[in-house]
Amino acid sequence: MTASTVTQYRPAQRPGRDGFAQLLRAEWTKFRTVRAWVIGLVIAVLVMIGVGLFGASAGGSSCQAVSGGPVRTGGACAPTFPAGPGGEPVTDSFYFVRQPLAGNGSITVRISSLTGLLPPANPGPVATDTRPGLVPWAKAGIIIKESTRPGSAYAAMMVTADHGVRLQNDFTGDTKGQPGAVTTTSPRWLRLTRSGDTVTGFDSADGTHWTQVGTVHLSGLATTVQAGLFATSPEYSVISQNFGGGGGGSILPSQATAVFDHVGRSGTWPASAWSGGYIGAAGGSGIGKYHQASGRFTVTGSGDIAPIVAGSGNSGDPGKTITDHLVGTFAGLIAVIVVATLFITAEYRRDLIRTTLTATPRRGRVLAAKAIVISSVTFVAGLVAAAAGVIIGAQVSHARGSLVFPVSWLTEVRVIAGTAALVAVAAVLALALGTVLRRSAAAVTIVIVAIVLPYILGVASILPVGASEWLLRITPAAAFAIQQAAVQYPQVNALYTPTSGYFPLAPWAGLAVLCGYAALALILATIMLRRRDV
Repeated sequence: MTASTVTQYRPAQRPGRDGFAQLLRAEWTKFRTVRAWVIGLVIAVLVMIGVGLFGASAGGSSCQAVSGGPVRTGGACAPTFPAGPGGEPVTDSFYFVRQPLAGNGSITVRISSLTGLLPPANPGPVATDTRPGLVPWAKAGIIIKESTRPGSAYAAMMVTADHGVRLQNDFTGDTKGQPGAVTTTSPRWLRLTRSGDTVTGFDSADGTHWTQVGTVHLSGLATTVQAGLFATSPEYSVISQNFGGGGGGSILPSQATAVFDHVGRSGTWPASAWSGGYIGAAGGSGIGKYHQASGRFTVTGSGDIAPIVAGSGNSGDPGKTITDHLVGTFAGLIAVIVVATLFITAEYRRDLIRTTLTATPRRGRVLAAKAIVISSVTFVAGLVAAAAGVIIGAQVSHARGSLVFPVSWLTEVRVIAGTAALVAVAAVLALALGTVLRRSAAAVTIVIVAIVLPYILGVASILPVGASEWLLRITPAAAFAIQQAAVQYPQVNALYTPTSGYFPLAPWAGLAVLCGYAALALILATIMLRRRDV
């Protein structure tokens, strides 16, 4: 008997990337051939755009007669805020005691006192009494400014009520100097030196030993600029927390008074005398004056030199950010969550999952293919909706006379792409929970409660601020931080809360929270899918 050799059969096509590509193609075919799922994504896109456009058009037609606020032109509200050197809307209002400086030079002063007046602690509708005190960012010092036009470039060395010495420039720049408040026993010496477009700030405790605080570049600075002493004081805000969430209060003017002496100058100063006057809208308040005697200047002013903060309501702010044009994201997410959940639970309901797993026994690959397909299609849908919402929303807001706060192109790309990523990762989370629970209603409910509900509670003034921030830190709704376009400035006191468009986490950190939840759910779904019979 002759022994024979049996050769094991080897298929011509080995499993690998080609096999997974075929699996992806099969899952994509499943998705696109189910009309209800495609329609569901289209609805999600339309809802995101539609609700966002409603948000863009809301509130743009009402005008308030406030100093520095909007005025009605042609049936719409046209904002009259000056624009800073970077194009951002700003408040540029202060009392200025100045002389022209021709070319390079410097100015040095000592400030021996900074005092002020605040509105009454419990202001009534006709209250006129004041009380001594300063708001935290009351400020006085020396400034080199391109011109007296509000919004023009500047650099200033200043003392503040609660934040020590600062070098500030062009409204958004802020550098710390010596800490501590100014008193008669602890004065502050300040110096600004100009060399071309470069201005350098110094401070000193004794006028002998100087410390450089910083150097700033004021692009295109004119040969002759205005330089001198200033004082200003932001509005005094009284904010109260309403029961169940939200807030209320009042915003009233305050004033600051500074005493300057040892005023020294170098360079070319053509004028023989100082002149005083208001820059900006706060001059209408009547709070502002200066007195000069024996080399000593006492300057009183009100207003602020700072960027307008989106969502704070300061100075009658009617502005919107591109985040307001994406307010429909939460509504579109509901449709996306339903579609993503049905992408897996429909197979369980119709018992088609057995066929799928028989064709592809490696169950983890099946779930991975479904996750890639659903995340890809929802990312594209979210990208289209977000881009359309931002572009069209800006046009609608401008047409209705609302101020739209400018952002850099990098921020705009981050917001649009981040919104698409939020939608895609939420879809993967819904898919994973659908795999774990195998029930559409339960999975959809859990994901909506985890993402959409905390977002609504957090931004709708329903909960106290602390509770809202807590929800938007630890729940998947933290991902909405990716949409934040408003800038938080340390030198501006405002309500930096979720209601005003500010999230407690950084944009990518917030999205990472949702990604973490989705990854854990996907791991759990893979384990359970492998251990079950089906």
